[in-house]
Amino acid sequence: MDVAPHAPRTSPPAEPEVVERAAGVGGELVLRRSGADFEIIENGVFLMDTRNGESERLLVRAAAEGLDAPVRVLIGGLGVGFSLAEALATPGVAHVRVVEREPAVIAWHRTHLRPWSRDALNDPRVTVEQADLLDVLASPATGAFDALCLDIDNGPDWTVTPGNAHLYGAAGLSALTARLAPRGVLAVWSAHAAPRFEALLRDRFTAVTARPVPVPRGEPDIVYLARGPRPA
Repeated sequence: MDVAPHAPRTSPPAEPEVVERAAGVGGELVLRRSGADFEIIENGVFLMDTRNGESERLLVRAAAEGLDAPVRVLIGGLGVGFSLAEALATPGVAHVRVVEREPAVIAWHRTHLRPWSRDALNDPRVTVEQADLLDVLASPATGAFDALCLDIDNGPDWTVTPGNAHLYGAAGLSALTARLAPRGVLAVWSAHAAPRFEALLRDRFTAVTARPVPVPRGEPDIVYLARGPRPA
């Protein structure tokens, strides 16, 4: 009697391993390892991981392209480091200021996340400031930037921390616009299309584009680019 071979056994995907927990400014932060990658969770909600990063790199590259050196970049949100690493690899970039609210995220870039930011925290062109971006924008000492790249929370319509929603409203856009150099570009990352936010951008800027980036599952990420602030 012929006996059919058993189907090969496959192991279920391993559960992500908790590497560190930290009490953050906005609540509990968890760094998890899933295979070769890391994930950051805030208050039980997934924020980001190290699996792709195409849209986070586009955030900086599209904002800085075509600008003559020296280019000054402000990045709101360190994340897993894709945007910072891309900024340092972009021709003409002379200085990158990163504003990150969570001390634990900054610390992880000196340990577990260091390969993804490519040791950028030790680059002399980089300044990392542990602060709330709204506070930094409000300070006259902050100055102006040629590329202002915003990657806070999951974007305009899906904020894990309620206070972050202010960045994407009228007052937040005014604060961001005030920190743009005359040739400056505002770039905003979103986990999905945000029509209301795009309408706000079009009211305040003469040129606005939305660049979708496909992702393996779900809606594409969106990078919004805004140039030419309208007179107040």
